[in-house]
Amino acid sequence: MSQASISNLQRAAELECALRSIIRGKDEVVRLALVAILARGHLLIEGVPGVGKTTLARALACAISCDFRRVQFTSDMLPSDVLGISVYSISEERFEFKRGPVFTNILLADEINRTTPKTQSALLEAMNERQVTVDGHSHGLPNPFLVIATQNPVEHHGTYPLPESQLDRFLIRARMGYPEGRSEREILLGKAGAARLEELQPVLSAEDVIALQNEVSNVRVEDALIDYGLAIVERTRHHEQLSLGVSPRGSLMLYHAAQAMAFLEGRNFCIPDDFKKLIVPTFAHRLVINARYTSTLKRAEQSEQILREVADSVPVPV
Repeated sequence: MSQASISNLQRAAELECALRSIIRGKDEVVRLALVAILARGHLLIEGVPGVGKTTLARALACAISCDFRRVQFTSDMLPSDVLGISVYSISEERFEFKRGPVFTNILLADEINRTTPKTQSALLEAMNERQVTVDGHSHGLPNPFLVIATQNPVEHHGTYPLPESQLDRFLIRARMGYPEGRSEREILLGKAGAARLEELQPVLSAEDVIALQNEVSNVRVEDALIDYGLAIVERTRHHEQLSLGVSPRGSLMLYHAAQAMAFLEGRNFCIPDDFKKLIVPTFAHRLVINARYTSTLKRAEQSEQILREVADSVPVPV
C-alpha cells in the first residue's frame, strides 16, 4: 500500500475504534456500518426497541464532522416532511423550495417502518440517485450522503413492512440483538452507550469520508471472485423456496461491500472471505420467500438460512 492508503486505513481504524467505544459487544454490527458508508451504500438496522440502533447511528454522525439530521417517522408524516415543500414568496412573486431534512450528509430515518408506504417511498429517489424531485425540479443531495434507517420487527404493533423496492436500496441490513452481560453492565455504569455520546469527538471530516470511499473503489477484485458472487446470485433466482431472488443492484452492492471489507482488513485486494462474510447481510433482506414454503421461522431467519445453504453449495474459488 502507498503512504496515502496507509493513512486512509488509519483514519478508518480510528473511526471504528470510536464507534466501538460507544457500542460495546457489537463489533460485527459496527464493522457492517463502516462497510456501508465506505461502499457509498445505505444501512438498515433492525432490532427490538432499546438495543442501541439509534445510538449507533448517532455515534457515527458524532464521529464524522458533517451535517446530520434525524427524522422520527410516524404514521401521520407526509413525503414533504422529509423532502421539503415549495412555498410561494409574496416578495419574490414566485415559489421557493424549502429544503427538508433529507438534504444532509447523514440522515437517520428512525423507526422507518412506523410511517406509511407513501412516506417511505419519498426516499427511493434520494437513496438511489442522490437527488430528489419536487414539483418537476431536481435537487442534488450533499456528498457524502448516507441513510441510516432503524426499524422494529414487523410483528410489532403499528408497523408497515418495507416494500421490496425500498429494501433493495439498502446495501446492508444489520440485526442488533440484546447485549451480553458484560457489555450491558458497562452501559448501566455509563461507560458505554448513549451516555458517552457527548464525549465522542469527530475523527473524520466529510472530505476524509470521500477520500476513503475513493480508496475503496480501487480495491482489486479478481474475475474468479466476481463469478463466485454471481453464481450465488443466480441460484437465488432459481431457488424453489424463493419467489424473488437477488437483483442486479444486489450483486453490484455485494461487489462494493466486499471491496470495503477488504480495505478495512488492511488489503487492497479481495479474498473469498470478504464475499462470504457479506452474503447474508447484503442479500437476506432482498429475498422473498415463496408462500408454499413458509415455516415456523421468521422471514428474516428463513432467508438467512436459505442463503447459507446456497453459499455452501457454491464452490469457493482458490
